[in-house]
Amino acid sequence: MNAIVALRRDLHRHPELSGAETETAGRIIEFFRAQKPDRVIDGLGGHGVAVVFAGPEPGPTVHLRCELDALPIQETNRFAHRSTVEGVSHACGHDGHMAILAAVGAALSTRRPRRGRVVLLYQPAEENGAGAAAVLADRRFPEIEPDLSFALHNLPGYALGALLIREGTFCCASRGMRVRLRGATAHAAQPETGVSPRLALSALLVALGDLPASLGGKGERAFATVVGGRLGADDGFGISPGEAEIRATLRSETDGTMDRIVAHAEALVRRTAAAHGLEFEIEYADDFRATVNAARAVGIVRRAAGTAPVTVVEAPFRWSEDFGRFSATTDVALFGMGAGEATPGLHHEAYDFPDALIPPGADCYLGIVRECLEA
Repeated sequence: MNAIVALRRDLHRHPELSGAETETAGRIIEFFRAQKPDRVIDGLGGHGVAVVFAGPEPGPTVHLRCELDALPIQETNRFAHRSTVEGVSHACGHDGHMAILAAVGAALSTRRPRRGRVVLLYQPAEENGAGAAAVLADRRFPEIEPDLSFALHNLPGYALGALLIREGTFCCASRGMRVRLRGATAHAAQPETGVSPRLALSALLVALGDLPASLGGKGERAFATVVGGRLGADDGFGISPGEAEIRATLRSETDGTMDRIVAHAEALVRRTAAAHGLEFEIEYADDFRATVNAARAVGIVRRAAGTAPVTVVEAPFRWSEDFGRFSATTDVALFGMGAGEATPGLHHEAYDFPDALIPPGADCYLGIVRECLEA
């Protein structure tokens, strides 16, 4: 376990952003050289790595998935393994998730499953929602296509090692929406000679953040958060602006509701722009599907937990995870593991994954392997 902790802290010192995880993937590949897996696939969906441990008998393929990427957050910690990269840190704990799978791989290297295959999937670009789709689109993915797929995420605010699970939606769909409005500039002394997007921007700032409750299903949360806006140039006191931009994050518990939110928001932009004589463009980014847990996979996680405390979550978490892409193709279970009640929150500048969570995380995954491939 000392080697696993050392790996985790080395990964923490050298974080890389989504799509740029070259050295992170290299560190993972180097670690597994000594574990002698049956196959290693690199460059999967970008910088992804798949490490395969196969049993002697035929059987199902089980994916255990973690993430390679870090966040554009300046770390404020001062311990020895703090980030060495300016403005980038593992403030979501992906370094710890990688270490947990490394511990699983070390165990599998000495005792393969009785049947089938375990694929330790180190996925790139989770934070921007692009990685899972890229992995699924990789021409080599069918060679390791899973019958079941599992992933965990650490959750600060809950007791260390506590397991949280639910059937159905575990975490929400979300999508970043960027709207650009275009009119015509004018001299600030004669604003009436131009076409300003000021009033349209004001209307959309209110309307996008006030979605009708009817867009969601029964008891389902569906909402939008305005995350940014801009009117005119930064330093243009002599110009009546001709351009504006608004950014909002749309969020829902199901993909069907997301489709309705998007249609509603686009119609709202179209009507508002027409009413004010403006042209408009709409772009989307950070597109996350809802992660929907299958009852079969959840049952496996619960049995694998053994005597460990398990909490059934009543409502989906509001945050998003691009593991949802896998839930659209196979039976999956994403579950949470408590990272400590006093641990700083995810995406906090002082967050550091607790090393004490590595053993229970690895034990849970190994229990899943036994449930799937040893019975």
